[in-house]
Amino acid sequence: MTEERRRGNRYLVSFPIRVEWNDENGEKRISEGLTENVGITGTLIHLPRHLPNVGNEVSLTVTEKPSNEVTVMAQVIRLERNAAHPQVALMLTDEEELWEKEVWEYAGELLAAEKPEEFEDWN
Repeated sequence: MTEERRRGNRYLVSFPIRVEWNDENGEKRISEGLTENVGITGTLIHLPRHLPNVGNEVSLTVTEKPSNEVTVMAQVIRLERNAAHPQVALMLTDEEELWEKEVWEYAGELLAAEKPEEFEDWN
């Protein structure tokens, strides 16, 4: 049985993001994608093209609010190399308070404000 190490909720929300890192040859890579979920100390993201390697330090910018982009540093802790939907799990390495306030809390507020879907009663 594995121990749950997450603090706080993870919100299923798709924010546009930009990720920058240096590849194994030292060349700068930039890739854009979407968050799959947002946690208080990390996120799971979808990157359609290039993926950083496990252990890489990356600069992660949430571009949801262009007038107030949020940039943090994170480390790649896991990859999901599904050809149709590649994902990268990231753990923050700095700016946790900024992330918590500007991204994680914002995600929770957005989801709380959504109206539940209405379903027709077939009876």
